[in-house]
Amino acid sequence: MTNIQGIGASSGIAIAKAYQLVTPDLSFEKATIDNPNEQIERLEKALAISKEELEKIKEHTRKEIGDEHAEIFSAHLLVLSDPEMINPMKDKITSENVLAETALEETANMFIDMFKNMDNEYMRERAADIQDVTKRVMAHLLGVTFPDPALINEEVIVIAKDLTPSDTAQLNREFVKGFATDIGGRTSHSAIMARSLEIPAVVGSKEATGTISQDDMVIVDGNEGTVIVHPTEEELAAYRQKQEQFEQQKEEWAKLKDEPTFTEDGEQVELAANIGTPNDVEGVLNNGGEGVGLYRTEFLYMGKSELPTEDEQYDAYKSVLEQMDGKPVVVRTLDIGGDKELDYLDLPEELNPFLGFRAIRFCLENEQVFRPQLRALLRASAHGNLKIMFPMIATLEEFRQAKAILNDERENLISEGKEVAGDLEVGIMVEIPSTAVIAKQFAKEVDFFSIGTNDLIQYTMAADRMNEQVSYLYQPYHPAILNLVNNVIEAAHSEGKWAGMCGEMAGDSIAIPILLGLGLDEFSMSATSILPARTQLRGLSKKKMKSYKEKLLAMGTAEEVVEFVKERTE
Repeated sequence: MTNIQGIGASSGIAIAKAYQLVTPDLSFEKATIDNPNEQIERLEKALAISKEELEKIKEHTRKEIGDEHAEIFSAHLLVLSDPEMINPMKDKITSENVLAETALEETANMFIDMFKNMDNEYMRERAADIQDVTKRVMAHLLGVTFPDPALINEEVIVIAKDLTPSDTAQLNREFVKGFATDIGGRTSHSAIMARSLEIPAVVGSKEATGTISQDDMVIVDGNEGTVIVHPTEEELAAYRQKQEQFEQQKEEWAKLKDEPTFTEDGEQVELAANIGTPNDVEGVLNNGGEGVGLYRTEFLYMGKSELPTEDEQYDAYKSVLEQMDGKPVVVRTLDIGGDKELDYLDLPEELNPFLGFRAIRFCLENEQVFRPQLRALLRASAHGNLKIMFPMIATLEEFRQAKAILNDERENLISEGKEVAGDLEVGIMVEIPSTAVIAKQFAKEVDFFSIGTNDLIQYTMAADRMNEQVSYLYQPYHPAILNLVNNVIEAAHSEGKWAGMCGEMAGDSIAIPILLGLGLDEFSMSATSILPARTQLRGLSKKKMKSYKEKLLAMGTAEEVVEFVKERTE
């Protein structure tokens, strides 16, 4: 039995066999051969198995997240069927007496180099398709397991260095019971996706992939941030009992699903959810969400080979608005860059992408990308309670420029006879300290603020939230953060506007009492955090928490803040 400590990223307990989602060693020894036909047969068999797998993955992706995401696998299937690529491999085996592995590698590399050097962007993208497909075929030639999350058909716990958005999009919720990763924190994409999928997860363990082997029995305790490898029978029994207790707790929370969110002293706040796709709305409604506080639209752009069309975006936004049936939906415009890349946009390499050409900065420089999204949003606004939010705003000039483009597209649509909502709130995401500092000036022009603490904390503390070496500086309760949050809320209220929070801090049990006392109007979090938060708020007095406000803001360390809050709320 081995215990691995990490960060509890998504609550709950999972018990299952390990599934290692890591790229296998694809190296091999080159050799000459005597029987070319045998090697050609091996190649054809590996190609056939790869085709069969990709068809299944394509179908799974289509069912789970839609046709547009499935199209990337159509491109992969085309590569496997292209005689222009397959025939040269066979010719190489016959003429040079080489292994199928050598023919595959050398032919694929030749095409990859050729496509990478083409002027046409679409053709350059094909290099990545060939690279992906080649790895799969090579794995089958070498007889090693190629990880395919979409093909998992038994209960497992996924073990990975990290999980990308495309990895998590392929996870089959029926069989993937939890996951553990080497890197990441509570605000990493893998953690956020785990909460969206409602599966237990431990991230930032540093040693999961090095310690856990394929098919090892594993327990993931997302509540305590612990992974147990090779548990004893006594431990299995104890954790199965904990599982039952957690399920009973969820049943208690579920009783509040259709209740409004009131504090102990009768003050009402709004509990909303953060989502990435229209499919996530079901989880919002099942968990009693009173709105969508953050719709991350970049997932519409990821896992594709080209930009989504205006109509594709309109359909997605309309779907969310109609499902929410009049409840507010705050849509964040495209936030690409940083740790979210799009291969087909050919973004420049940057030394520090988190402080670089991303989000609103990219959109204002690329109106051909920005305007179709704004048009799609404006068209969708006729189908529900839409609010538009611009991310990564650092200056008033950026907000004014973005709003001017939005108003320009509104006029264009009206002149085209398209229906657009009359009163549409337009706000900004506060994630840059400069914006929080001059929130009073912004409050005169925006309709609302939504505080994005995931980035606000890392920018304020000058600590990359994905860097394990400085993770100790990622402090949501630091007085510097609390003072910036307070500044934004006070600025909003001084102008009769509302202030929300869509960072992970909004669903944190220590932060909730503090934010209530600061006067936050809307708390937006992972859907699975809503009912626990509602339960907690029903036991808190806003008046009482407000009375602690000045003392909390004057404290010197995060530790002092945590100790103070725990003493008065537990």
